[in-house]
Amino acid sequence: MDREESHRNFITGITPMDDDYTDNTILLPEAINFKRCSKCILFFFLVLICTYLPAQEEFVSPPATLITTFPFTQLTGGIVILHGTLDSLQDSLNFVLDTGSGGISLDSSTCDYYRFKPEPSNRIVKGIAGVKYVSFAKNHSLNLPGLTVDNLDFHINDYDILSSAYGMHIDGIIGFSFFRRYIVYVDYDEQLIKVFTAGGFRYPRGGHLLKPQFSTLPMQTASVKDGNSVLGKFYLDTGAGLCLLLNDDFAEDSAIFKKKRKIFLTQAEGLGGKTDMKISVVKEVKIGPYRFKKVPAYIFADEFNVTNYPVLGGLLGNDLLRRFNVWINYPLQEIYIKPNRHYLDSFDYSYTGLGMYLINGAITVTDIIKGSPAEAAGFKPGDIIVGVESNFSNNIQAYKILLQNARATLRIIIMRKGQPQIIYIKVKSIL
Repeated sequence: MDREESHRNFITGITPMDDDYTDNTILLPEAINFKRCSKCILFFFLVLICTYLPAQEEFVSPPATLITTFPFTQLTGGIVILHGTLDSLQDSLNFVLDTGSGGISLDSSTCDYYRFKPEPSNRIVKGIAGVKYVSFAKNHSLNLPGLTVDNLDFHINDYDILSSAYGMHIDGIIGFSFFRRYIVYVDYDEQLIKVFTAGGFRYPRGGHLLKPQFSTLPMQTASVKDGNSVLGKFYLDTGAGLCLLLNDDFAEDSAIFKKKRKIFLTQAEGLGGKTDMKISVVKEVKIGPYRFKKVPAYIFADEFNVTNYPVLGGLLGNDLLRRFNVWINYPLQEIYIKPNRHYLDSFDYSYTGLGMYLINGAITVTDIIKGSPAEAAGFKPGDIIVGVESNFSNNIQAYKILLQNARATLRIIIMRKGQPQIIYIKVKSIL
């Protein structure tokens, strides 16, 4: 056997065989050493594995625990109103629960009433109808049933227009400063809020986990389809009482609407007052695996770029989101949605062009859109609405619900210059 073959036999541990080979195989000393060496290598490898496995440990947050459960009030468009107090004060106040707010705020008249001392700042807030510098009422506590949230800096804003539109005094808006501390469950079936500590959380079956991009506001990818199908990002905004709001540049650049789609003029309320908008319908909106057909959509000229176009195309409002029970988990940057009993509710396709607000206790007509059913019916600014059909409750929410009756002709009782009159309005459909 030459040197090369001998070296190969040492490496492989194979013994050369004679022609009269028997079962009594004999290993050379070199092969014996190799066998022992292999066992040592295998043992060392197993030791390495055993040593490495404990390094797979993962630190996890303690499980989230329930802090409190309390009811909420729901207005038209899905707006959620929470009732709470400030500091050691006893008066119950009304707050909008708003994922579209990057902080937490108080109405200026509420601050004046309680003589909170505002501190000027260089901070700017933007809304659909304006941009302004804000002052802060610092280091106050918000008391909700079973929960006190301390060390809050409320920015101060004027919510008179919201109070007039909703028919109740809006004392403030609860946004990011609250959500970032807790997991908040909104149950639209039972109209209950549940607040949990931040931590590990197991969502129920039957829903879908959204992973929005977060700044102080959640930004969710969704598909909007009409003339074209467009995939874009949208704010998830529980403080917006509508289904879909589109930046008009986004709508135009994407050519989202069909050419023959009907579009109507209207108005909406927001920071800074009222602003002109348009309203129409898109064929489909898709969020995660959920598809909604023939969805009402507002379009507005976003002068102050509230919708952050071209990064975002607009927002998804609470008239869409209320069709799910929602787990809002800012600490883990997750939102979990599960269809509820309202999932198949019809959308509101009614159009009147009638602007009415609660002013000094009277439901007063302030705006009539040109060419609208309200103009055709003969409404005038200053008319006071006394009743709609047989409802004389002087409740603006009840009247708005009655007017959400597309293609119906409704009887409206008004006072004009101190004299009662009856006006009939034929409600149009935006479909």
